[in-house]
Amino acid sequence: MTRTIIAAALSALIALPAYASSSEYGSMDKALKAEITTKLTEQGYEVRGIDREDGMIEVYALKDGQRLELYLDKELNIVRTKIDD
Repeated sequence: MTRTIIAAALSALIALPAYASSSEYGSMDKALKAEITTKLTEQGYEVRGIDREDGMIEVYALKDGQRLELYLDKELNIVRTKIDD
């Protein structure tokens, strides 16, 4: 019984990273990050970091001396901008 519980717990831990990295946006691979960086750089942003939050892609960037958090939709359009204090 104990071995079964331990085996089940280990299986869940092994599967967790795969589940956590998947979302409606797919995996955040290097190509997607490069595409986001290129698109935003063309718009005058200096990309500092890319992450996921609340089901959206969150980008930390600088523009005109301001630190910003940009939220992108599936098509990589900016849908919300937050000034990062």
